[in-house]
Amino acid sequence: MSFASMMMSAGAVFAMAAPPEGGSAWVQFVPFVLVIGIFYFVILLPMQRKQQKVQQFQQALKVGDRVITTGGIYGQITKVTDDTVQLQVAQNTRIEIARAGIGGYQGQPAVVDSNNQ
Repeated sequence: MSFASMMMSAGAVFAMAAPPEGGSAWVQFVPFVLVIGIFYFVILLPMQRKQQKVQQFQQALKVGDRVITTGGIYGQITKVTDDTVQLQVAQNTRIEIARAGIGGYQGQPAVVDSNNQ
C-alpha cells in the first residue's frame, strides 16, 4: 500500500468524525471525553487511592511496630524521624532506613509494592 493511498484512507476516517451538516461541533468531542473519563476511573483513581494508603501507613509508623522492609528485612522500630526509621534487626544491631523503605507490618499483607520503589 502506497503512502498516498494510506493518506486517502486516513482522510476518509477523519471525514467520518466530522459533525453532520448543521450538527454541533461538540458532538465529535464526546468520544474523547468518554475515553478520558474511562482512563481516569480505571487507571488514575486507583493509583491515587493506593498512594494515599501508602502515605497514611508511613505517617502512622511508631516506635515498637514490628515491620518488614521492601527488601525483606524484619525488625522492630526503635526510633522515628521525619524521613527515616531506625530498626532493631537483632540484639545490639540497628539499621536506619528511609520511611519509604518500610513495606508493611510483620504478618500482614504488604502496603508498599516493592516493585514500584
